[in-house]
Amino acid sequence: MDKAQILVASNRGPVSYSVDDAGALSHRRGGGGLVSGLSAAAEQGDTLWVCAALSGADRTAASQAPDGRIDRTTDLGGLRVKMIDIPQDVFDNAYTGIANSTLWFVQHMLYETPSKPAFDAGFQERWEDYRSYNAAFAEALLTGAADGARVAVQDYHLALLPRMLRGRRPDLRIAHFSHTPWAPPEYFRMLPTGVRRELLEGMLGADHLGFLSPRWADAFLRCCAEFLRAEVDRGRRTIEYGGRIISVGVHALGADAEGLQRRAAEPDVAERAEALRERVGDRRLIVRVDRTELSKNIVRGLEAYRELLRTRPEWHGRVTHLAFAYPSRTDVPEYREYTEQVRMLAKEIADEFGTADWTPLVLEVQDDFPRSLAAFSMADVLVVNPIRDGMNLVAKEGPVLSRDGCALVLSSEAGAADELADDALTVNPYDVSETAEAMHRALAMPAEERSARCSRLVERASALPPARWFSDQLRALG
Repeated sequence: MDKAQILVASNRGPVSYSVDDAGALSHRRGGGGLVSGLSAAAEQGDTLWVCAALSGADRTAASQAPDGRIDRTTDLGGLRVKMIDIPQDVFDNAYTGIANSTLWFVQHMLYETPSKPAFDAGFQERWEDYRSYNAAFAEALLTGAADGARVAVQDYHLALLPRMLRGRRPDLRIAHFSHTPWAPPEYFRMLPTGVRRELLEGMLGADHLGFLSPRWADAFLRCCAEFLRAEVDRGRRTIEYGGRIISVGVHALGADAEGLQRRAAEPDVAERAEALRERVGDRRLIVRVDRTELSKNIVRGLEAYRELLRTRPEWHGRVTHLAFAYPSRTDVPEYREYTEQVRMLAKEIADEFGTADWTPLVLEVQDDFPRSLAAFSMADVLVVNPIRDGMNLVAKEGPVLSRDGCALVLSSEAGAADELADDALTVNPYDVSETAEAMHRALAMPAEERSARCSRLVERASALPPARWFSDQLRALG
């Protein structure tokens, strides 16, 4: 197998497969700024992208390709991709049981602690599979890495991977990037003692660790000091541990403005915009676009809109809220329950305020990227109110596509608030009344002010596009 100088490791790859009605495999490139940015970087150099097969069709494609190298059986436009077929039970335990049902909940501080978590024998079995999942990536990367190669490991799914690589290939230069927040020691300590040590030591196998916000980087440094007794320099953001010095950097991922604008100019986006405008008329638009993800705080956002309508009757008939949600993690019970809660609240708002000629709220729970882009272009107000978010690219993508300038209502707990707070209306995501008042202020904001604020938001939002974000991390490896 040809060896690569740069390797990317991520759970989700740049390509996904499906089976058509005739039983033939077809593929499509992944969407979103991150995949676009990493793909652009990967196409330019001697790069191999290692990812997991996520579906039955992915597994079929991986099994049909020599050594899982799907670029040898599928034209990927210059990308080189190795797709790993991890046994289904191991994948499910690692991905759903540990990554999404444990690590995600800890880093976003989402547990309802009177009843969860409970780390029992079943958890220990799932943790073993999480180790095995990371080890499968290690084997694939070790096979594909040239001498002195640089490896960019992505996210909490692969926290153990840097140490596994370091132990066997000290010649590699390794970066690990966390796309989530990082929990402070006071919350991180709920993990079992051995597990939290293994996670931290796993990541410290890297030469460079990246985070989206100074807040998340500093929380990680505090965890290393408290649980590993590592030598931490919080000013320089370095950690001395196991005879090595690891650097910690803040790399605030920005919107892929050019790619978004190109995609938004396609006919299907114009069609969605026309259909939306026909549905809502000339009313003002409050827009939100989220996954049905517990941390996105959709329920409190809808409650704030209901409070706006109750306390500010002057907006009756003059505003419509477009709430577009992408189904997320339907294999996790808490997510299914949350999505149902969102639907029920939307119905209550429609029943309380709807009239024969006014639909106050349009909720759609389905994956429709062109519709989201159309909504961004039309928004007068964009609401982004997560409980806690590593970055939240919607807060950056919405202003980039806004046609007339939108006002941004933004949670102080989104990583994006580091850069955008000056020109957004920032809110405490738990404060429904404050969010309702911010919606009112945003709707009432003079057009000139809204446009000027939006222009400044766009400037900051697009300052570090994904390709540059990735190359900055490679440069940090030397």
